[in-house]
Amino acid sequence: MRTPQIAIADDDTGFANYLKTFLEARGYLARVYSHGEDLLAAARLGELPDVVLLDVMMPGMDGIATLRSLKTAHQDLQVIMLSGREHAQTIVEALNLGAVNYVVKPDDPDGLGEIALETAIKQAIEKRQLVSEVTELRRQMNDDQALAFWANSDAMKAIASIVDRVADSDVTVLIRGESGVGKELVARAIHDRSVRRHRQFVKVNCAAVPDDLLESELFGHEKGAFTGAATLRVGKFEHADGGTLMLDEIGEMKPQMQGKLLHVLQDGDFSRLGSNKRVTADVRVVAATNRDLEAMLARSEFREDLYYRLKVIEIQVPPLRERQDEIPQLIEFFAAKYAKRYNRREPAITPTLLDTLQNYTWPGNVRELENVIKRFVILQDEALLLRELQASTRRAQVAAAAAAVPERLAPAPPVVAAPDPPADEADVAPVTPVGENGHALPAEGPQSLAEVARQAMLKAERDLIIPTLRRVHWNRRKAAPLLGISYKTLLNKIKEQGIVQD
Repeated sequence: MRTPQIAIADDDTGFANYLKTFLEARGYLARVYSHGEDLLAAARLGELPDVVLLDVMMPGMDGIATLRSLKTAHQDLQVIMLSGREHAQTIVEALNLGAVNYVVKPDDPDGLGEIALETAIKQAIEKRQLVSEVTELRRQMNDDQALAFWANSDAMKAIASIVDRVADSDVTVLIRGESGVGKELVARAIHDRSVRRHRQFVKVNCAAVPDDLLESELFGHEKGAFTGAATLRVGKFEHADGGTLMLDEIGEMKPQMQGKLLHVLQDGDFSRLGSNKRVTADVRVVAATNRDLEAMLARSEFREDLYYRLKVIEIQVPPLRERQDEIPQLIEFFAAKYAKRYNRREPAITPTLLDTLQNYTWPGNVRELENVIKRFVILQDEALLLRELQASTRRAQVAAAAAAVPERLAPAPPVVAAPDPPADEADVAPVTPVGENGHALPAEGPQSLAEVARQAMLKAERDLIIPTLRRVHWNRRKAAPLLGISYKTLLNKIKEQGIVQD
């Protein structure tokens, strides 16, 4: 095993040198930093120790602020706080921020303080080793999932080839594809194959962060920058310093925020909200979207300069329905994965089930397939799974038919006046149909094609909305995204159709 490395951050030079001698006498490598800023600068350059001994009281950036920045950028770093005296509020704050221990500086003649410090360091090193083992296990699991994802299809082999060629450069990459195809796995593959693989991979879902908070999420903020900003916050760009930042659902970002992102991509620096101080971060940006950016450009919803800045390299991930030869391997992988996770037997995939799975359209792509197999492993009910897939297929067919009705109908022919009837027919009175009571019945002329189309569309919508509502126990907020419409639109259609809960 390599010799553990300890970083000491303390502005008291005499005490820091005492600690360095104390640690080296016990077989550790020790390095001293006079200020929190010096330690952070070294961490950005990759000089990460196994354990940090961090003084609470330092000029400039104090120990608590340094701890916050360290743990934001390096979540697994083991930090022990040092102080000349115990202070309950500071101890609680430090532990909440991720410090593993809080030790009073040893200055007692009986050596009890030194024993407490040495014990804390040993415990931190043991925890560091455990975290490393867990991280490696997760990496192996991710590698296994990546192997299943890349599978053996020609389409995915072509994408893997592009990933290998662009990984070691720092150009931005735009990953495109439907929801659930595996865009994040492509982004992680780019990171894992690059020289940045030992630093952070940070993901931000632009659609999940409210517009007014996205700037703070990306660039951070100073204390008091806005209502509720009680402490300094380091943003995702700083967190990803030296690593890779994935901006998922980039098409959901508002134009004003797009301009600020463009500036960072061009200049490599930014300011936290509430500060004029420039912050520099070495970050490789990978963006992903399922939106039609070209259509958004035409509607002025996406900046053209940002579009070309992101699209240096473009990777299009095809939907699963175009990669059907991958399905058997993906089924095998997910079945084994979830059988192990949930302590279930790995279910047999019958020819009937395999044929159904391979011929299903998979609107949710790989994510939907994974969830289907997970449910199958847990329930172990093939008949139920087949019924669910068949019902989903019928709903998709109804929706497709409803969408296609107006397109199938030809324009109505122009109305042409009928010629006058012949003389021998002109005197014949038209026959008026009557009912049993002798009253005239309304004439049953042919309906217009437009009315036929409208009635067919309403019926198709009703046949799709009602089963979907039943499926989610009439939870309209859950039903709306399944139907691909907004919640407000769904409410309007329920009212229009007169649908009531059964």
